[in-house]
This record gives sequence, structure tokens and C-alpha cells, in this order.
Amino acid sequence: MINNILKGIKAYSGSFALISKLKLWKYFAIPVLISIITATIIGLMSYGLSDNMGRFIAKAWVWDWGKETFTTISTFIGAIMIVAIGLILYKHIIMALSAPFMSPVSEKIEEHITGVDRHNHRKTSFQEQLWRGIRINVRNLGKELLVTIPILLLNFIPLIGSIAATVILFLVQAYYAGFGNMDYTLERHFKYKESLQFVRKYRGVAIGNGIVFMLFLFIPFIGVIIVLPLSVTAASLKTVNLLKEENLLNKKLSNLEKLKA
Repeated sequence: MINNILKGIKAYSGSFALISKLKLWKYFAIPVLISIITATIIGLMSYGLSDNMGRFIAKAWVWDWGKETFTTISTFIGAIMIVAIGLILYKHIIMALSAPFMSPVSEKIEEHITGVDRHNHRKTSFQEQLWRGIRINVRNLGKELLVTIPILLLNFIPLIGSIAATVILFLVQAYYAGFGNMDYTLERHFKYKESLQFVRKYRGVAIGNGIVFMLFLFIPFIGVIIVLPLSVTAASLKTVNLLKEENLLNKKLSNLEKLKA
């Protein structure tokens, strides 16, 4: 697991240069715009709702003694909850809506790595790619929210609980971010359920990719601009190499050559 996480992180090392080499920046214009608009809307909503969430949680404490302390803790937990949910929504919205634009990027990278500029995979339309992105991310959104809510309760455990909750939440968000980025490549090769199985097998790679993805979001403004180009490129590089290691690409290329013969 640790080794795969490191592999997912290391894939970022040549991402920027590869984007420039393959002239991929033009594909990111609309996804970056989606990212900026989504981040702005969710950021403003989160700012306005954090105090309200804290006050709502504080109502659970019906006693007078310790109420001020509990209100302070509730405000802190409310802020964490809003930020966590905001990041989850942002991540899945941009990955779902960007799917039709990211798939060509992944395909160009695959052609570069394999040296094959012919289609040796499933052909999917813009609408199919968008639907696949929505389906994957709605599924992941539901699962992530179900996991996130009980993790947030750890914040009620003094000190240790807050640290544990922050670390676990970060890794959970990282996993689903990497999941979405890997699927831009997998959608050409696997059907829905097969992709789920592949990512589960290489969940460490997904986490590694997602860790850097999440860290980018902590960079003011610049983060939401560079997060998709670099994370998708890194995920595509690593995913294609994993497919090659499992000999899946070679089998498809071999079948293609047989058909031509």
C-alpha cells in the first residue's frame, strides 16, 4: 500500500513537462473554468454556513454548565464539517463535469506512452463520457459522505480525536479524488464495475494521486487552476503504466494487429 501511494505521488514529477510537450493545455480551458466557478460558489456558501452549523450543533447541549465550552467546540466542528463537505462536493462536481474534456487528455497520454495512435479501446461519445463521469462521481459522493459523517464525530474526542479525524478525512478524500482521475483512462478500457475492481486493487495509487490533488486545493486561487491539469496527467501516466504491467494493453494491441491481418 505505502509503495503504491508513493508511486501515485511520484507520477506528478513529469506532469507539467508532459502537458507542454504534448500541447495539452488547450484541453484544460473549460475544466479550469468549471473549477474556478465551482470553487467560488462552494467557498462562499461554506463561509456563510459554518457559523450556522456550529450553532445548530450547540443546541444539542441543553444544560447551562459547560455550554460556552461546548458552543466553542461546536463552532470549530461545524467549520470542519462545512469545509469537508464543501471539498467533497467541489471535487466530485468538477471531476464529473470535466470527464468529456479529460478523456481526450488521457488518450493523448496513452498514445504517447504506447507509441500507438490508433484506437485499440472502446470508443465513447461526449455524452457517454459525461454520463460515466456523473455516474462514477455520484456513486463516490454517496460513499464518501457515508464515511465522512461518522469520522467527523471523532472531533468530540479532545485533541486526539480532532487529529485522527483530520488525517482520516484527508486520506478518504484523497482516495476518491485519485479514483476519479484514474477513471478518465479506465473508461476507455473497462466497463463500470471492472473499473471499480481495478481501482480497489490499486487503491494506494489512487490515494497517492489524491494526496497531491488535495494539497493543491490549499494553495489560494492557483490551486484550483492547476489541480486538474497536473492530477489528471499524473493519474493517466500511472494508470496507463499499470495497464501495461498487467499486459492488458499488449493484449488489445495484439488483437488489433490480428484483425488487421
